[in-house]
Amino acid sequence: MSTNVMTPRADATASTSKRGRINMNVVLIEGRALIALVLIVIIFSLLSPNFLGIDNLLVMTRHVAMNAILAIGMLLVVLNGGIDLSVGSTVGLSGVVAGSLLEGLEIPSFNMFVYPAVWVVIVISLAVGLLVGYINGVLIARFRVAPFIATLGMLYIARGAALLITDGTPFSKLRGTPELGNTGFLEFLKSSPLGLPMPVWAMIVFAVIFSLVLNKTAFGRWLYATGGNEKAAELSGVPVKKVQTRVYVLSGLCAAAVGLLLTADLSSATPAAGEFFELNAIAAAVIGGAALSGGRGTIRGTLIGAFVIGFLVDGLVLVGVSQFWQQIIKGAVIIIAVALDQFQQSMQKRSSMKSIAQPASPPVPTLPADASEPVAETTGRR
Repeated sequence: MSTNVMTPRADATASTSKRGRINMNVVLIEGRALIALVLIVIIFSLLSPNFLGIDNLLVMTRHVAMNAILAIGMLLVVLNGGIDLSVGSTVGLSGVVAGSLLEGLEIPSFNMFVYPAVWVVIVISLAVGLLVGYINGVLIARFRVAPFIATLGMLYIARGAALLITDGTPFSKLRGTPELGNTGFLEFLKSSPLGLPMPVWAMIVFAVIFSLVLNKTAFGRWLYATGGNEKAAELSGVPVKKVQTRVYVLSGLCAAAVGLLLTADLSSATPAAGEFFELNAIAAAVIGGAALSGGRGTIRGTLIGAFVIGFLVDGLVLVGVSQFWQQIIKGAVIIIAVALDQFQQSMQKRSSMKSIAQPASPPVPTLPADASEPVAETTGRR
């Protein structure tokens, strides 16, 4: 009597092959941002010989860096399962505050103007971003206002405050006066240490710091936990409300830093600065693999997503594509990225459900003791 028996070795080989196919699919989907970036570089380098020129790369990287810093702050919020629509307005407000301080702060009570030093201007402008983020965080964590509503309201408040400060006109006298001790703002933020523009250095610093925060600190573990399952995290002792507040504070800090860099780059502080920046930041985080439902995303992926957006837009400009078509193409890229993200999540859910529903291995059948033929070893024991 002969019996066809699936041995443990053969079963393990088939299982390993199946897992290998699934892992390859996951790798291809999770690496979509890097694949897209490589394709963009190849296509535009073929369409324009100047695309990979040193000067053009420096200009593109400067533009990318500002969006990348915003996207890093947005990633923290998205990891928590939230959204921050106020970052673009915070960019404009912090830049306007810096411009007003550099042009002189009037104190009507004493009939005088105060001209703070540049480091004071930078600190106050960053503090404005922290304040906006803290208000967002308190509204969301303490008063349970939906993140979309809270940050949408703050978008209008911050933009309105910027318009009130400037009365609708930009500040352009940012170089300061040596006699007043307020010079150096443009010289510092527009400098290029070691050949790299200051926004690029700022992007590197923010990326390194927040990578360490997410991967090496308790706050990073709490953030991923609250984004994955807020109720379970709270039951495990995670200070959920503090985490929610802090991510919006950090997002406001990133926005304020971009406001300073953009003001120096434009040599002017205008209340309209930063319009629609929040959309580019969200797009960079999503293209980089962050899940809008929270709990999944990396700094590395977000940086790649920012480069995808930046190189795509600058490449389209370089080859002469209409601005209207640029908007359409960028929107299509965002939709594709979100669709791939949803496909990835559904694939992972199906894989998890199959592993849960898979029945246990049936018991090894036994033959009577007086069987005339030997029994094949099927348990894997030797």
